[in-house]
Amino acid sequence: MLRIEGLTVGTDSADLVLDVDLELAPGETLCLVGESGCGKSQTCLAAMGLTAHPVKRKSGAVRFFDTELTALGEHEFSDIRGRDLAMIFQDASAALNPVKRVGDQVAEVLCVHRGLSRREAMARAVELFEMVGIPQPPRRVRAYPHELSGGMCQRVMIAMALACRPRLIIADEATTALDVTTQAQILRLLKSLQAETGAAMLFVTHDLGVVAEIADRVAVMYSGRIVELADADALFTAPQHPYTQGLLACRLHVSSTAPARLDAIEGTVPTPASRPQGCAFRMRCLRASETCHRLPALAPMGTGQLVACHFPGGAA
Repeated sequence: MLRIEGLTVGTDSADLVLDVDLELAPGETLCLVGESGCGKSQTCLAAMGLTAHPVKRKSGAVRFFDTELTALGEHEFSDIRGRDLAMIFQDASAALNPVKRVGDQVAEVLCVHRGLSRREAMARAVELFEMVGIPQPPRRVRAYPHELSGGMCQRVMIAMALACRPRLIIADEATTALDVTTQAQILRLLKSLQAETGAAMLFVTHDLGVVAEIADRVAVMYSGRIVELADADALFTAPQHPYTQGLLACRLHVSSTAPARLDAIEGTVPTPASRPQGCAFRMRCLRASETCHRLPALAPMGTGQLVACHFPGGAA
């Protein structure tokens, strides 16, 4: 359904995303994980044609079925965006129009892409608000964004994204602002929509618990590159890249009985302007050697994972 090939995104002075290849099949959920500043959101924005100056797509292709999205003009892209492709943004309060009622914003999507009358669209907006767990939907559709909490605004964004039953959903930290009960409700709703329509989902998250619950495959991103790509079960049971292993070691386990400090990955993600030569993770990696000054290719392992590391698995 979606194929991203050789995607590089950045400014004139630095690359934020480097040579990313990803693909999604109908009905599949691919989770994109990594620390803040790794390039996850920029990958999503580039796929949706929503990069903003000075950031731009510098190279690469994005295909949706047989349509080359990067070759479309803004008007052509707008016909697809919101109808067949939908994005749930990380900061809903900033993404919503502050001077329009939230119900009107959801209804507008239905009027433009489904040809509904305003009355029909508003009735559907009330139904969508109820689906995503917004209390008192007939009253809330008349609210402005500033009258709602951050979590409520996030649910409005999710309702807007699901309004036209899109074939591809890109969710950038879609459930971060929600309490765990509402988060579980939204995840069930998204999975239900996938089962009904065959929609694919690219889901960006920091929450490995969410990844374990919904992902078919997982792409781990570090400093603008994909460093590991694997089926979810394989990634959790036998992570190959030292960065992936570090992320999984940072989790709090239910089985833990004695109080202890959580593991942590020392250091921080390098800025795009200060990215080291070779493997960008080598400055934080306990396995690093002179070999790591050479950039590792994302190569297949015998376990089925694709890993960009000179010393994958348990090798020293």
